[in-house]
Amino acid sequence: MDEEVLVGVFGAPHGVRGEVRVKSYMQTPLSIADYGALHDSAGREFHLLAARGIKDDLLVVKVKGVADRNAAQKLTNVQLYLAKAKLPPPEEDEFYCADLIGLRAETREGLLLGKIVAVPNYGAGDILEVAPPHGDTLLFPFTRAVVPEIDFSAGRVIVEPPVEVLGEPADNETPDA
Repeated sequence: MDEEVLVGVFGAPHGVRGEVRVKSYMQTPLSIADYGALHDSAGREFHLLAARGIKDDLLVVKVKGVADRNAAQKLTNVQLYLAKAKLPPPEEDEFYCADLIGLRAETREGLLLGKIVAVPNYGAGDILEVAPPHGDTLLFPFTRAVVPEIDFSAGRVIVEPPVEVLGEPADNETPDA
């Protein structure tokens, strides 16, 4: 099976004629309708017949087979995927966030923080969600200051955790002991 890329999510119905809102994760939000059928995690296909922007990355779409508000309501929060092979290849020094899933997150000193399990964005920027070998999931802002290096060939990212995440060394500890 092809690698899948999350390209959007259905929101609330828009009006009474079956239109539904979509939050598009595409660089050009309206391009979500340019790739043919999208699908959800269960494999259901969705054909976008029409799309128009209403604000930033928020669209209103008409979905084939969705004729009224009740049918549109059933789509709320359904995530939309596309086979990565259908998308254009990333430019040099670019990548899809899905490419980060499964990479090791390590400090520059080689301390394993865990494995990247998700790259959510709750509105303030991308976040790396890292599952450590033991304990609770760690969240790191996906910025150059915190993630200065991505090495796909080595299967890792270098993370310089903010002090708030790992804490400051105790008085009797030295950073490079």
